[in-house]
Amino acid sequence: MTQLTNRRSIMTLFSDGNDLLSHRVRVVLAEKNINHEIVDVDPENIPADLIELNPYKTTPTLVDRDLVLFDAQLIVEYLDERFPHPPLLPVDPVNRARLKMLLIRVKNEWDPLIEKLIGKTEKQSVKQRKELREKLTELAPVFEQKPFFMSDEYTLVDCAIAPVLWRLNEMCIELPESAIAVTEYAQRLFDREPFRESLSEIEEDMEIIL
Repeated sequence: MTQLTNRRSIMTLFSDGNDLLSHRVRVVLAEKNINHEIVDVDPENIPADLIELNPYKTTPTLVDRDLVLFDAQLIVEYLDERFPHPPLLPVDPVNRARLKMLLIRVKNEWDPLIEKLIGKTEKQSVKQRKELREKLTELAPVFEQKPFFMSDEYTLVDCAIAPVLWRLNEMCIELPESAIAVTEYAQRLFDREPFRESLSEIEEDMEIIL
């Protein structure tokens, strides 16, 4: 593996252009304006390099010199520490820990639902669709309080949520009028230039309805 990583002189992300977790990493890379190379991965035809680098053969996989990371949350936290400007987590330990807990909640409570919704028709996975819609609607008052999620500054939590909201139509989820604060928040995120830069060709073609 050392020989394989050493021959990559630039930070490399193995990314599936239709994958939520890969998109989260691409958002952070764009926000940080990090010089990197994207290797597009077809999940039906895994490249030999990725098979050698990652025992799970999953995306996203980040290669930075001799370091190989293949957990999305670990990758984005590493990028924030390695490239501290602009910071996407607070400097003080208490608020930093609070935002990391929010990331864990998104990962544990939202991601399993999303995994069962992506690529399904409206008649499929009705329970999961209803649960995710209710979670977002219940959070509407939180989105009203700050320009970003529970923060005056854009953070890794927003990087995690933006790709979810971008896929709502793909998951056949239409938010009620009572969740207008969520759709306004989503538009703020989508209007950011780094977010637009993070989109793969597949994601650019997604129909977004707010």
